[in-house]
Order: sequence, then structure tokens, then C-alpha cells
Amino acid sequence: MSEHSERTADTAEPLDRAERVDPATEAFVAHRNLLFTVAYEMLGSAADSEDVLQETWLRWAGVDLGTVREQRAYLVRIVTRQALDRLRTLDRRKESYVGPWLPEPLLTAPDVAEDVELADSVSMAMLLVLETLGPIERAVFVLREVFDLEYDEIAEAVGKSPAAVRQIAHRARAHVAARRPRGIASPAETRAALQAFQRAVETGDLQSLLDILAPDVVALSDGGGIKHALLRPVVGAGQVARLLAVGWWKRDAERSAELVQINGGPGLLIRLNGEIDGVVAVRLENGYITGAYHVRNPEKLSRVERETVVSR
Repeated sequence: MSEHSERTADTAEPLDRAERVDPATEAFVAHRNLLFTVAYEMLGSAADSEDVLQETWLRWAGVDLGTVREQRAYLVRIVTRQALDRLRTLDRRKESYVGPWLPEPLLTAPDVAEDVELADSVSMAMLLVLETLGPIERAVFVLREVFDLEYDEIAEAVGKSPAAVRQIAHRARAHVAARRPRGIASPAETRAALQAFQRAVETGDLQSLLDILAPDVVALSDGGGIKHALLRPVVGAGQVARLLAVGWWKRDAERSAELVQINGGPGLLIRLNGEIDGVVAVRLENGYITGAYHVRNPEKLSRVERETVVSR
């Protein structure tokens, strides 16, 4: 063999080893978007969901894959347990949170809206409904209703019997059904409502917005004690309109509102003097805005400049 051939043979083996991905990493990467979505729907926080994924990976890396029958179910079980632990920590943080707590918004790809159930499950309105469930109820609801896991798989994930999980799922479904938006608004309806919001932000024209605000509309604003925001909900069309006219935006700032995909549906990305200042999402029922959600906390805006993939 020539000297050149020997050098080629010597360098080929390390390259082959580097290109090989171990089975644990391959499985984790294949299911990563799904695992992030499970964690996010349980937590409403992308930052905490990423921490949960790190913990999930550390546990998965130590598993003997020869004992794993179904990798997806096993990984979902790990991420659910980690998310439950993190949810309890989050609940304690929310007790001292300044003003209303809103989920961390995500810039999502337009094709998420094509999966109506997935888009609904990650919407700001639905995540706020899920906030009213207890940790185990939330986990059971998400795993059953969104990800269609079997009761025995969910039971292993939450440490309950399958019979108990069935009862929890029944209660959680009834609880969510009583509080979720009545009828899923189409993306076109939501976009039209947000265009009225957009005009109000950019031009101060409130009339078209008043036409689609429900009489009992509720506005929530999350500044996290870092940015100026509402400390309490504002209720009523007139009150919300006045808020938009004078309260949510700096009066001397150059304002712009860009229609983007937020949490699986249309939303507004607000800029003041060219800098991202916040996100607005709405809850739409029977053609009227019943909820307006404004996130200004800069610690929650890191996911609105690049798309986050959600899947199931």
C-alpha cells in the first residue's frame, strides 16, 4: 500500500466514528420537537421547557435502550415527570409575580395552523385555560387530548392507576370545555380582528376595533415588573378601547404592529421606535374579541424573532 493510501485509511476511521450518531442521541433528536411541545403545553414557558428537555436528555442518556419497548412513549414519560416537577416550581414563582402572568409567546410556522387541534392547544387562550387545572390534571389533559396517549401510558407518566387517569381525564375535559373559547375561530377571522387592533395601534383609529370588542372583553398585560403593564385585568369594551388609546403605548413613540403567527395563529408583533416591545394575541368568540393578551416582559420575548417548531 502506498504512503498516500495508508494516510487515507488512517484518517477514514475517525471520520466514520465522528459521523456515527449513537442510538440514544438519534432517538432524542427525532422526538425533540414533540417533547418540547409536551413540556410547553404543560408549562407555558419556553425557557422552562428547554430546561426540562435538558433534564430529560440527562436521564435518557443513562437508559439501557435494550429495555425500552417504545422510545417515543418512554421519552414522553420522562419529559412529563420533569415538567410536573418544574410546574410546581413555576407555581411558586407565579405567587410573587408582579401583575398578571401570561404564557411566553412563540413565533410559529404558518403550517402549524393547518393542524387545527395542535394550533388550538398552543394558543394563548387555551394555555390560559390550562392554567386553571392542577398539575396532574393538566398533564393528563395534554397527553390524552392533544397527544392521544393511551391511559396506561399516561398512568405510568403521572404515577396513577389507569382507572384514576380515566377519572382525571373526564374531570379535566369537563373543566376545559366550560372555559375554552366557544367555537374555534378561523385564522381569517382572527386576522381580521387583529387588523382592527393593528389600525388602533398605528393610527389611533378605535372605531373598527370597538365594532368587534365584546361588551365583556378582558385585557391582560404582562410586564413582569420590568416593563410598564397592567397590574389588574381591564374589563369592558369602552375601558379596553381607552386603554389602547392612551395606556398601552408610549404616546410619543413611533408605533408599528406586524401581523405574524403567534402560538399557532395570527398575532401582532409590536415595535416602538423600531425595537420589539411586545406581542398581542386575542381570544375570539362568535366573531368578537373576548380576550386581549399583551406580553411586554422582555424575558418572555426571546422566541418571537425566530420560529419555534411545535409538533405532536
